[in-house]
Amino acid sequence: MAITRCNKCAHLQEQPDDQLGITVACPRCGNPTPVYNTLFFVGKLLEKYFAAQREILRLQAQTMASNPQSPSAQRQAPDTIHLSNTDHLACEQQHEPIVDWFGRKQIKVQANLRGVDTTGFFDEVAMLIGANLPVLKEVLERIRWAQQKAYTSTTITFDRKSPEDVQAIASFCQQLYDFSFVAKYLPNRQKNNVLLALQTAPTIRDFFNGEWLEWFALMTCLEYGKERQKRFSCARNLSITLANNEAHELDVFMLIDDQIPVCIECKTGEFRHDIDKYLNMRKRLGVSGKNVVMCVAGLSDEHAKGLTAMYDLTFVNERDLSTHLTRLF
Repeated sequence: MAITRCNKCAHLQEQPDDQLGITVACPRCGNPTPVYNTLFFVGKLLEKYFAAQREILRLQAQTMASNPQSPSAQRQAPDTIHLSNTDHLACEQQHEPIVDWFGRKQIKVQANLRGVDTTGFFDEVAMLIGANLPVLKEVLERIRWAQQKAYTSTTITFDRKSPEDVQAIASFCQQLYDFSFVAKYLPNRQKNNVLLALQTAPTIRDFFNGEWLEWFALMTCLEYGKERQKRFSCARNLSITLANNEAHELDVFMLIDDQIPVCIECKTGEFRHDIDKYLNMRKRLGVSGKNVVMCVAGLSDEHAKGLTAMYDLTFVNERDLSTHLTRLF
């Protein structure tokens, strides 16, 4: 797809693909206007947008630094942050209320600041997966299996799939390519499949190996907290050390209004052997079972309800996580 945008009158119009790279007269004012590839044009536009946003955040940080006692310096209101594309949360100041909360319980904390940096595309892809896991689950499993076998590619077949599912999977694979989660996206209409060439970066491997659910849980919490206009602190991959030197890593931790803890452990595979561990951790933290959540991808509603009745923990699937948050704050 091709596009033109006149630098003189700002007229925007799609153009035939065969005109890519040439200059045409603007149909509104006649000004010579180059024809761009649409993806290239949008990419450049997003670069300028993100650069402008980073500059705004930098100027805000300078303003807050000049007046460190102001409430805005201590905690920026959630509705002023573009949660899906910000590094504002990736700072010690944002994590400080969490560190203080654990400190009152004589628990040492080490925050992973990069764990809540949403300037990449991990959160966007994770939300796509969480919104349609039953259809996209096969793609995740094929990629993860191929990575474990050290294969360079995997094939997703469309046989015996509904047209709606084929469209959803194809669109998702295209987005994986657009966001560079795969190196190549090669649809084959004759064989009714799509070939994905895999990336080997550890961060991408970890994402498909289960970290996508952590990103999904984090963004679900952030969006709900913003919707409720709550003050919050958040952390992902938070390392804690108890008084007896027992160490744990918390997948997602939120502190609402400096007093309501929400601890979410994310599981995309076997989880039963970890139940005792999280029961003991809940007791050490001294919080209710409603506040310690095991989010298990693909768990049925009935199974989640039964496990919650059996243990002093809360079990949910990715679909019902946001519903459970409404019971907490």
